[in-house]
Amino acid sequence: MDLLTVTGVVAGYSAADQILKGLDFTVRDGEIVCIVGPNGAGKSTLLKVIFGLLRPEAGTVLLRDRSIAGLRPREITALGVAYVPQEHNIFASMTVRENLEMGGYADRAGVSGRLDGVMQRFPVLGRKRRQAARTLSGGERQILAMGMALMVQPAILLLDEPSAGLSPLAAQGLFRDIQAINREGVAIALVEQNANEALEISDRAYILVDGRNSRDGDARALAADPEIRRIFLGG
Repeated sequence: MDLLTVTGVVAGYSAADQILKGLDFTVRDGEIVCIVGPNGAGKSTLLKVIFGLLRPEAGTVLLRDRSIAGLRPREITALGVAYVPQEHNIFASMTVRENLEMGGYADRAGVSGRLDGVMQRFPVLGRKRRQAARTLSGGERQILAMGMALMVQPAILLLDEPSAGLSPLAAQGLFRDIQAINREGVAIALVEQNANEALEISDRAYILVDGRNSRDGDARALAADPEIRRIFLGG
């Protein structure tokens, strides 16, 4: 069943700056769907449109057949969508526990139980719950950002370049965590420059070029396509 459906979306940051030019995108229940493409293709812009940070000029954004285009991010969060931006996704001066509590602020009922659940899911956050978030490693900060997002028990998690700046080892661990979250029933829309690894863990993929759909389909099939490997995956 389609969980999220984006159809014909046109969006940009000004009337003269259209980034998305009639884009289509779908995530079904339980899927990991990755979005790859060159810089400036509109990958991050798509997530911002879905989460209500950017209002589309045209097109539709449906969550379980309900239009969410034009709603505020807090309203969209309440409907089951969580978003982890690439940067500024934690509160560095707060403790790990305080960050998680802030993640659950939109739905404060039952925060304590959800907090325990997230710390069990990510034991490193439990061990370091009293430490300031700024003391965490890059990989641990990304885990904290995902943990904050999970505090609202989303149906779908939007991740924007989660492996950016991480060491190869930390990135591998992060991709394993993403798969584990997905196995627990959370659908994931994943924007990644680390295209090979993103395609490896995804069910389906969309390749964007200049704000438009270039290719989409089964992630493994796209990863094996010689033309796609040559243009987007480095050979």
